[in-house]
Amino acid sequence: MYEKWLASRMNSIEASGIRKIFELGRDMSHPVNLSIGQPHFPVPEPVKQAAKQAIDHDQNGYTVTQGIAPLLQALQQQVHARLPDPNRTVMVTSGTSGGLALALLTTVNAGDEVILFEPYFVAYPNLVTLAGGIPVVINTYEDHFQINIDKVRARITPKTKAILFSCPSNPTGVTLDVSVLKSLAELAREKGLLLISDEIYQSFWYDGAFRSAAEFNPDVLVVDGLGKSYSVTGWRLGYAHGPKPLIEEMTKLQQFTYVCAPAPFQVAAVEALKFDLSAIVADFKRKRDWICDALQDRYEFVKPGGAFYLFPKIPSGTSEEFIQRAISNNLLIIPGNAFGRQATHFRVSFAATDETLERGIEILRKIA
Repeated sequence: MYEKWLASRMNSIEASGIRKIFELGRDMSHPVNLSIGQPHFPVPEPVKQAAKQAIDHDQNGYTVTQGIAPLLQALQQQVHARLPDPNRTVMVTSGTSGGLALALLTTVNAGDEVILFEPYFVAYPNLVTLAGGIPVVINTYEDHFQINIDKVRARITPKTKAILFSCPSNPTGVTLDVSVLKSLAELAREKGLLLISDEIYQSFWYDGAFRSAAEFNPDVLVVDGLGKSYSVTGWRLGYAHGPKPLIEEMTKLQQFTYVCAPAPFQVAAVEALKFDLSAIVADFKRKRDWICDALQDRYEFVKPGGAFYLFPKIPSGTSEEFIQRAISNNLLIIPGNAFGRQATHFRVSFAATDETLERGIEILRKIA
């Protein structure tokens, strides 16, 4: 009986492969967990105190949909310091995923095509489907996870509406070359396409200064957030910035969906934006170098330039056999086919304590 209640779109939306691993981990005894895509460090104390004070001062009700004025002002200042376009406007969203959902629901009509790059963040094709669009997937494995502009151009059709990508990438941690970002931005402008840049990991950019495709095309829509940078993933604090007319339409849709981001955490976010992340980022870079040096003789991978993921190739056997070897050694990692159709790789998160990371490296070397 229940099946007749379900919308047909649910047939095209699959349960997250990451969540399946999380569920598996609940049944394991003290697993070495290198699967979780969230920071391991505690929320900075000034940020926690700001959230507590906001709750104690009864700042717990609805806010204006686009976000409280002090947070919007702080975000606008940061964005305009990098992207001084007077038409670029900011809104606060309920998490980065909320921002992506609003972006796609605002722009994608039934049958529109949205170009994605495999491996991709697990939510991307499902959010495109939710909006009524058709995911068009371009494989980047053979290009060392860089985007090949000629391949993108070849896949553009009259139905193409948007291009969605992340940089730094989840799951690979790869940062795109500046020339690729520039070419992608210019191609989107040439073809009149919306380019959506997911920059949730922009704080974790280890080699040189962070770069954005929005530097090369003022119409690029950027979706970002505070969850990863300040270890507040459960607070659901995201933001988006882009052309004012598009942000206004996303804000209108948010009124009838997410309503607003959580009020006390918006207040705390103003304090978070003042916090110096350099020591935290330096520690993550140290972990990146550590795990890469420790595994380079056993695994093939592209050294990540950002985020906190490593995406090695499975050294032998099938992906299912490899993941089972990891589980039998009490190690949780994410199979590569959670991020697309290819089952040749796996994702490791080095957002972990040094003790956990050391144990994980030992197991990974052993099962190789």
